[in-house]
Amino acid sequence: MTRTCRNPIVTILWLCALATVRCSAQTTIGASVVLDPQDVTVIVGERQSFFAKVRGMLSQDARLNLTTDHTDLVEIFPTSIVVSPGDGGFIDRVYEIVLLGLSPGQFDVDANVLPTGLIDDAAAFIRVTVANSQPIILISSVIGWIYFAAWTVSFWPQMIVNYRRQSVVGLSFDFLTLNLVGHSVYAAFNCALFWSGFIEQEYLDRNPRGLNPVLANDVAFSIHATIATLLTVTQCFIYERGEQKVSRIAWGIITVFIVVIIVAGVLVGTATFHWLDFLYVLSYIKLSVTLIKYVPQAVLNFRRKSTVGWSIENVLLDFTGGMLSMLQMLLNGYNYDDWASIFGDPTKFGLGLFSVMFDILFMVQHYVLYRYEWFRRVLCRIRYMHANPPHTSPSYYCPRLVFYNSIAHTLEGPIAYKPNITRSSPMLPLSRTPQKRIDPIESNLETLLKQPHAITSTDTE
Repeated sequence: MTRTCRNPIVTILWLCALATVRCSAQTTIGASVVLDPQDVTVIVGERQSFFAKVRGMLSQDARLNLTTDHTDLVEIFPTSIVVSPGDGGFIDRVYEIVLLGLSPGQFDVDANVLPTGLIDDAAAFIRVTVANSQPIILISSVIGWIYFAAWTVSFWPQMIVNYRRQSVVGLSFDFLTLNLVGHSVYAAFNCALFWSGFIEQEYLDRNPRGLNPVLANDVAFSIHATIATLLTVTQCFIYERGEQKVSRIAWGIITVFIVVIIVAGVLVGTATFHWLDFLYVLSYIKLSVTLIKYVPQAVLNFRRKSTVGWSIENVLLDFTGGMLSMLQMLLNGYNYDDWASIFGDPTKFGLGLFSVMFDILFMVQHYVLYRYEWFRRVLCRIRYMHANPPHTSPSYYCPRLVFYNSIAHTLEGPIAYKPNITRSSPMLPLSRTPQKRIDPIESNLETLLKQPHAITSTDTE
């Protein structure tokens, strides 16, 4: 009798425990709600919809409340939704919510469920951007693609100039080396954060409602920039480079960067740093390089009193990209009332302005300070041909000699040219097709230009 009575009691206790486990499981897991899309753009005075999708097991009615800290920027319709379970407790429904833009700004809208524990609302939020004008959004997008193209193409004119001259004289090796280091670490940062799921998760853990800041075009640009700079460095080993070399100061700066990278790597190995922190170190190196890389080229131009060998097309494209980048930031600041991102944290805007200022300096050097250097160089070349006539009629070069002599008289008066190149030097060809070998007059040009000017009878020949 005791055994018979004990079995029903055990069975009842077992069923109660099972029901408790099921209720606990439903309370812990239950249903989930997501808001789609997670990024919504609304124009001031217009309406835009998004959707709340609820799916899963639900044992009772729940209330979905939509809230934001910026009620002065947007109105939400409705602000509360009653969610009821379907047949068998399962629910799979989509609710439409409408936003009305009031004032420009950027903020989040959250969805909270009451009572808590019935529906998982951890990922129930959207990022809302209220803009002043849709056309400004389109213009900003077009500007972004234009400056992306300008910056991408800007690497090639310098390589073309080097190829045509068969020389890299006039291109600062310090600038080139620092540029290679900067673009290499920038490419490493972008590739790691874009392709590594582990590092991306580290970023999302620190910024739960953020997005991966690295896009596909960022990766493409940084890889292209690294390859293009590496090709330019290769040209320095192939073409005439004179006595140019990387300075000790540049090597010292690069050594400091290498030491910083090694120390950061050791900290990652000892679990003091995360990999994301290591990537941030690389980004700081890139910012440092951007601040100093143009100085060596500007100094070299000043010392040579010439921009020959330094591609002005590169400067113009970089200037175009920098100006359009800052214009885009200003347009976005007005359109989204987000001036704090520009003036509150001026790093990006300041770096763009800094690069543009150097571009302006290079343009002043090329078009104002040393604008006649090309004429002087051509004049030296023509006079060399006059002093070392080839075995043919002088009719090819005499008109040019008269023309450039007239320019010299106009710009700086008669120039006495006394060639310091012996007759045993190779003669300049008359062919209009440029030689792939650098000729003596090009390599000795700096010496020729530094000779003192004097009025002599040779100028009348």
